[in-house]
Amino acid sequence: MEQRPKILIVDDEPFNVDYLEQELEDLDFETVSATNGQEALIKVMSDSPDVILLDIMMPIMDGFEVLGHLKSDPYTRDIPVIVISAANDLPSVVRGIEMGAEDFLPKPFDPVLLRARLNASLEKKEWHDREKMYIQQIEREKARADELLRVILPEAIIDELKRTNRVRPRLFENVAVLFTDVVGFTPYCDTHPLVDVVRNLQEMIGVYENAALKYGLQKIKTDGDAFMAVAGLFDKLENPVLRSVQCGWEMVELARQLPDPWQVRVGIHVGPVLGAILGRRQYLFDVWGDTVNTAQRIESHGTADSVNLSQAAWDKVIGLVDGESSRMIEVKGKGAMEIYRVRPL
Repeated sequence: MEQRPKILIVDDEPFNVDYLEQELEDLDFETVSATNGQEALIKVMSDSPDVILLDIMMPIMDGFEVLGHLKSDPYTRDIPVIVISAANDLPSVVRGIEMGAEDFLPKPFDPVLLRARLNASLEKKEWHDREKMYIQQIEREKARADELLRVILPEAIIDELKRTNRVRPRLFENVAVLFTDVVGFTPYCDTHPLVDVVRNLQEMIGVYENAALKYGLQKIKTDGDAFMAVAGLFDKLENPVLRSVQCGWEMVELARQLPDPWQVRVGIHVGPVLGAILGRRQYLFDVWGDTVNTAQRIESHGTADSVNLSQAAWDKVIGLVDGESSRMIEVKGKGAMEIYRVRPL
């Protein structure tokens, strides 16, 4: 059963209230009433009327004061108000309209005019309510879209994309690049059900994301069991390499605590990287360059449960962490490179 529109009658004259209640009941409206302004404001909050019929001349608080309260409150300002006034009291009518009243109803009351004014006000309210609902729906959809963007892209990139509708490629200096992957991941996949592999991976990536956030690193991407993050890209850190080492050792420990414990390798290099959004569909912000390639090579030459640094990265944390030269490796295009293994912090 459809709910009847609710009309609040505000008038200090019992005869007027009785008359309006009878007329409105005959028109199939639900009614509530108040005999002064203070009572009216209470009824507005308790009964949520669809339209208010408001007499101007009342004791305690007149109609203008009530109207002022209603229109200054975000909760009540959109409720249509029809001011009740003597037919010859044009100044009061004008003042009421200027204060935000929807319409006016002259005394003595005309039933036909009463019905017309109420129906017009209710129709406007219905359209206004629909507009509010659509706006709220749009805002919810926008919030969901923004949340999805924050899952996919870094906050700074989202801001630039919103401002300029594009993201220009740029060079970032002094960025620490961290790579980690699971030792023996392929044999693990060969000997475990797919659901177990995915569950353990999901758990690992989740705790890795939290660790990256904790130490100020920006997750860039995952590739199977590999996880890549950077420090000092958008947020300028005092020592991006030290943050990466701290994060790397926490990742080693977190991997040991998984439902199926894993051993991981971590590799870290520091230097300039290029960053940009790639493609026009399924956006991905990525970084690349020699620094990224070197970090990946260092990680691949590490041992299980170790955090390994390039010479450039090691130079940034000498005296801040304990470690030692581990080995020399050959890096394509760069020749021999020394790797340093950092001891647990």
